[in-house]
Amino acid sequence: MGGTEHLSVERVGATLVLTLNRPEAKNALSLAMLVGLYDGWLEADADDTVRSVVLTGAGGTFCAGMDLKALAGDGMDGQQHRTRLREDPDLHWKAMLRHHRPRKPVIAAVEGHCVAGGTEILQGTDIRVAGESAVFGLYEVRRGLFPIGGSTVRLPRQIPRTHALEMLLTGRPYSAVEAERVGLIGRVVPDGTALDAALETAERVNACAPLAVEAVKASVHETLAMTEEEGLATELERGWPLFDTADAMEGARAFAQKRQPRFKRA
Repeated sequence: MGGTEHLSVERVGATLVLTLNRPEAKNALSLAMLVGLYDGWLEADADDTVRSVVLTGAGGTFCAGMDLKALAGDGMDGQQHRTRLREDPDLHWKAMLRHHRPRKPVIAAVEGHCVAGGTEILQGTDIRVAGESAVFGLYEVRRGLFPIGGSTVRLPRQIPRTHALEMLLTGRPYSAVEAERVGLIGRVVPDGTALDAALETAERVNACAPLAVEAVKASVHETLAMTEEEGLATELERGWPLFDTADAMEGARAFAQKRQPRFKRA
């Protein structure tokens, strides 16, 4: 398994857990963290025994955004990571899921601050669970910056436009309860239990047929910008072949025999 000094990787059953691990800086994004994140997404997709990914933060914080000291010119540690960025200038955007989509479901487990770049990464995840004291927000306009991680495009597609614009244009913080109400996150749980709740959700995902799960996720995302007619045609192209898979037949047999299915990604 990969990982860097600021990104921990752990395997929990069929779930790969990626932990933003820079708690002394509220898990502010560093180059080492971004390199580790991108490698984590690639690792999850390359390993067919991984069924889901959980993204969380160490020390009771998800992510406080970009390291502004580094942005101001103080630099980021790790020559090897700078080399990776020179080799792939788009790496940091792919790490933040701006225009890279893992084929495995990604579940966010949020505690504490999830602001600026943290809220931007969040928008690239599929399922979102947060502790009740979690805080969200896009603070960029308060600092003369632009939320260039994709928020001006993605946020209005994920929550009602008026709420998206208020979040983007005021830069104010949002509580977990309010974030759930506007649809930014899906569930609020007691503080300290977001990771457990995310892993429970991951287990439910892992129990399903992996080919079907990945096809459903792909269909949802690739049809977002289509007309209904185009989307329905694309859905058929994605979904119909699954009915001829061994996993589909196994699902039917298991149902008839009243047992748990044994899916083989075939």
